[in-house]
Amino acid sequence: MDTSAAPQPVRALKIPRWEFIALCAALMALNSLAIDIMLPALQQIGASLGVENENHRQYVIPVYILGFGLAQLFFGPLSDRFGRRGPLLAGMAVYVAAAAAAAVAPTFGTLLACRLVQGIGAAATRVIAVSIVRDTFEGRRMAEVMSLIFMVFMAIPVVAPGLGQIIMLFASWHFIFLAMALGALLFTLWVALRLPETLHPEYRRPLTVQAVVGGFVAVLTDRVALCYALASTFAFAAMFGFINSSQQIYVGLYGVGEWFPVIFACVAGLIAVSNFVNARLVGRIGMRRLSQGALVMLLAISLLWLGLSLRGPIPLFLFIAIFSAAMVPFAMLGSNFNALAMEPLGALAGTASSVLGFMQTFGGGLLGTAIGQAYDGTVTPLAVGFCLVSACALVTVAIAERGRMFEPHNPRV
Repeated sequence: MDTSAAPQPVRALKIPRWEFIALCAALMALNSLAIDIMLPALQQIGASLGVENENHRQYVIPVYILGFGLAQLFFGPLSDRFGRRGPLLAGMAVYVAAAAAAAVAPTFGTLLACRLVQGIGAAATRVIAVSIVRDTFEGRRMAEVMSLIFMVFMAIPVVAPGLGQIIMLFASWHFIFLAMALGALLFTLWVALRLPETLHPEYRRPLTVQAVVGGFVAVLTDRVALCYALASTFAFAAMFGFINSSQQIYVGLYGVGEWFPVIFACVAGLIAVSNFVNARLVGRIGMRRLSQGALVMLLAISLLWLGLSLRGPIPLFLFIAIFSAAMVPFAMLGSNFNALAMEPLGALAGTASSVLGFMQTFGGGLLGTAIGQAYDGTVTPLAVGFCLVSACALVTVAIAERGRMFEPHNPRV
């Protein structure tokens, strides 16, 4: 029997469920920490390292996403061959070293190189966190756990910009990278001491060109997995577009100054609450109905936002209200779309997670960079970006479901 075609049975948890969720959330939070903690420092980084073009300061974010996206293609097959723990600890060690090196980078080019390597190390955390969840749960239970992970994970955007702002009050931007290195080191010790191996030995796949290519082909030829991965890619593009231009919008356009981390944290907190609500609802409503309804709502809010922005400048209070409203349905897309994409690929969890993660972060990062670089001193380019990616996501979901929207395929999903 070809075990590559057979679903891997789930494994019993060897640590408390709450700790498993917290640990997976911490792993994924390292990626969010690497982006959000430095947002208040972009202006100072540019001034310190001689970056004259305001939009070029954003490169600190997309170059990290570039390494993060590309490296996922390698960590997935490695984790399917050698298990989850070894590749994960190796990636986290790279993350710690790169963050520490970035703290002493003498030029902007050197800083970007360190960020690229940091993203490469962080790729292991994203790929393997999703893989161990898929090893352990399936169906709506996986979606529920992923929602809880995303809820804890979203606590980082709540506190990270504020933490970065506090560091900037007492020290230079260099200490932001030292804080990242220290946090990653603590999480590495947690993984080393507490995370069990979740991949069955009999389901380890050979690390050969034929096996790896075969795994990639299996993922890319599964209509449901591919289309939901594309839909997730479009959704993440909207968020990356906002993150890239958030400092310019809040500080440059609206002049909120030191209130920027507070506003950013409030929106991120709303996303965390929405993920908690999603975890409570997904078992009753199902991943498909919940996520597809949220996607339609996101598109409707984005169209309203675009219409208002085309009429003239949007006041700060109205922008925050509209953007916050958009984040409520947005929060219900990531965990559900990931679970739907991973559901048919249990026997290829590592490889599947790497391909899907590459598409979401690399593709979403490129599209998000284009949205961020289109910033023109108004919120209109961001509104256009949200409308376009929401519409594209809706089309890919319709293709995945062959037009049968809002219908659960079986009681588990």
